[in-house]
Amino acid sequence: MKKLLLVFVILLGLTASAQTSKELIGKWQLVKWTKNGKEKDIQKHFKTDQVFQVFKENGDFESVIGNESHKAKWKLSQDNSELTIISVILPVTFKIDYFDSQKRIITTPQVGTFEYKKIPD
Repeated sequence: MKKLLLVFVILLGLTASAQTSKELIGKWQLVKWTKNGKEKDIQKHFKTDQVFQVFKENGDFESVIGNESHKAKWKLSQDNSELTIISVILPVTFKIDYFDSQKRIITTPQVGTFEYKKIPD
């Protein structure tokens, strides 16, 4: 359960003030995870470096870690400063620290800061 929540939280991270829902659509790969000022080893923690978030236009969301996949819903705050991932268990909200068409950085106090790169279609 703890691993699922962490994965879900990581998948959440993704929007910034300039980002719109349309720009969020697509597949994003986790490339850096920092907690309490220390970089975490993605490969060691997840047993793979293939950690993705997939955002779809209809609000569907998929977290992919290696061969595992978890589905949820996503939404942006009205001012595009927060991204919320809603799973069956609970919603997780991320602060959007930075976003452009190829990179996004999101933070949640409980799990840390996540940097993603967009994967071309």
